[in-house]
Amino acid sequence: MDQHHRYLRIALVVVGIAFLLVYPLMKIWPSGWSWQPGQYEYEQMIVGIYATLGVFLLWASRKPETHLSLIWFTVWSSVVHGLIMAVHAVIDSAERGHLLGDVPALILVAIVLGFLASREVVPSE
Repeated sequence: MDQHHRYLRIALVVVGIAFLLVYPLMKIWPSGWSWQPGQYEYEQMIVGIYATLGVFLLWASRKPETHLSLIWFTVWSSVVHGLIMAVHAVIDSAERGHLLGDVPALILVAIVLGFLASREVVPSE
């Protein structure tokens, strides 16, 4: 196993666990992770989506080369989600804490997984 493959596996575990920790992060650091306090339906939806993605990323960490579409979905959805949140955080001064919380976290996820996945060799059929 080459180093990039090993690092991708580690990154998938770290990101998967981080996605499973979105709910505690919302409670510990609400200004950086929770949008519009009191909107529990939104909070539950985001937690459910990210917890599910976290479980699948942990699963993908076993054989990343067979889960590249999931990894690239995570990369691009993190870019889109992070950019949309950044725009709203700039527009709404009450949400500026996200520029130091979940926005850079999502961009970092995209950069790390994108860099490592781009070096992954697709298995031959």
